[in-house]
Amino acid sequence: MFNLLALLDDIAATLDDVAVMSKTAIQKTSALMSDDLAVNAGVVHGVNASREIPIVKAIFWGSLLNKVYCIVGVLVLSAVYPPLIKWIMVLGGLYLSYEGVHKIMEKAFHKKKGVTKAIKIVPEKEKIKGAVRTDLILSLEIIVIAMSTIDGDLMTKILVLTTVGLAASFLIYGLVAIIVKVDDFGLHLINKGYKKIGMGFVKSMPYTMKGLGIVGTLAMLLVGGGILVHIFHIPIYTNEHLQNLIIGFIAGIIVLGIVSLKGLFIKPKPELS
Repeated sequence: MFNLLALLDDIAATLDDVAVMSKTAIQKTSALMSDDLAVNAGVVHGVNASREIPIVKAIFWGSLLNKVYCIVGVLVLSAVYPPLIKWIMVLGGLYLSYEGVHKIMEKAFHKKKGVTKAIKIVPEKEKIKGAVRTDLILSLEIIVIAMSTIDGDLMTKILVLTTVGLAASFLIYGLVAIIVKVDDFGLHLINKGYKKIGMGFVKSMPYTMKGLGIVGTLAMLLVGGGILVHIFHIPIYTNEHLQNLIIGFIAGIIVLGIVSLKGLFIKPKPELS
């Protein structure tokens, strides 16, 4: 009986430690979760209303798998070869910076050239695939930061990282699902007779989604630049967020240039008729 009570006491103490460390880890990663929200909210922009929730759901399941990959990968690499985590983070930072600059250049190019033709429709599977890929990098950053706040044995680390991973995915994609259905809520209010309030929700959505798209692009540069600043211990000379944004933009320009040069020298194979 005494041994059972001692075991229960140990379990209670462990769960208490997990709760405290999970709270700390979530606080440390909250800013990154906000960036993740902004990045993913724009994915369903322009999608048929009936497909919004299915797309968010598909990305959510991909996000959960990403958390599993990241938790397992970070735990294994931390035990086997910790320096490799740093270089994986660098690649992730460069990718986010590239994606941010690529989006900016696309917008600037179309505006400058006065392109009036219809915007290319991205297939649903490609949207989901791209969103899950971006989520993987942001998930890795979340798990690495959470890992740095944990002080305990392997089981404690697994429990805390799992809690943080689940909280991140549920919070982010739960909010995304709510955001994309604001206009439907507005239509519901209109049908119930609250036309003024309902129209306010409906009319605000295009601006909201456009704003989230801009914030999401900036978030990619901020996170990408922030990773590079942290990994290479770059001194802070000005406002930290501004510096991360500038470094992310410069890194993205460099990667975009390299990718463009590769496209010039490596021509795609002609399709067989």
